[in-house]
Amino acid sequence: MAIDMKNHYRQIRKILIIILALNWAVALAKIIYGLSSRCFSMTADGFHSLSDGTSNLIGIAGIHFACQPVDKDHPYGHKKYETLFSLGIAAMLFLVSFNLLKAGLQRLHQPVLFETDPGSFAVMLITLAVNIYVMRYEYNRGKALTSDILISDSLHTRADIFTSFSVIISLIVTKLGFPLVDPIVTILIALFIGYAAFEIIKQSSDVLCDTAVFLDDQKVKDVVLRIKGVRACHKIRSRGRVDDIHLDLHVQVSRSMHMEDAHQISYQIEEIIKSTIPGVTDVIVHMEPQDH
Repeated sequence: MAIDMKNHYRQIRKILIIILALNWAVALAKIIYGLSSRCFSMTADGFHSLSDGTSNLIGIAGIHFACQPVDKDHPYGHKKYETLFSLGIAAMLFLVSFNLLKAGLQRLHQPVLFETDPGSFAVMLITLAVNIYVMRYEYNRGKALTSDILISDSLHTRADIFTSFSVIISLIVTKLGFPLVDPIVTILIALFIGYAAFEIIKQSSDVLCDTAVFLDDQKVKDVVLRIKGVRACHKIRSRGRVDDIHLDLHVQVSRSMHMEDAHQISYQIEEIIKSTIPGVTDVIVHMEPQDH
């Protein structure tokens, strides 16, 4: 299992490094062209893409800690470090959102004229295509590898796609003679980014605050009741990440059952739950005599 987990985190780290290079290439293209054309919404979108790259660095750091083996101080492992570092990505998104919102409001009072040309549209369309590819690839890999870092980072990139669409609309409308659209789009970009940060915080806090994992209690009962000697199953509780579910439950057996037999049933329950329900890594069974 240790070798599998090491390979698991190696795959995530490799994906983050590839996406880091793509995000920074996209960011530099937008920032350089945005500054040269004085298009603030494009420049803002570029800095948003730059924050995507920085969030990749946070993700790489989180993976480094999450892949550490179980030790005396962390008997349940280090997987929640991945979730914790996802909050760092959310914090960066909120900071970017605040700065863009502030800049957009200032530009509403002090508009700046800029020129649109075929080059600006080409830059936005090419970077948009790259962002769509990155978001879909990262999200699918995040789901396949049950990685909070990859899924959170893909939400970050999804916000970048929305903002890129907004910038393209801004360029078109400005070309038609409405320069005030640029700061308005910048404000919309800030709101998109803030919402993405909120989504990440909600998902991460659910794990860190031990919110119940979405699990079909009836399925757990059906699995447990198939074991010979089990009379009833209740008080099912769960917590943790979807790839690291900790489950505890109460199981009733006959009052006359010998302790050794009850212990064997407990062991069978643990094994069958882990093999039947994906993501379950720890099962605690409370054995009880059945009430008449």
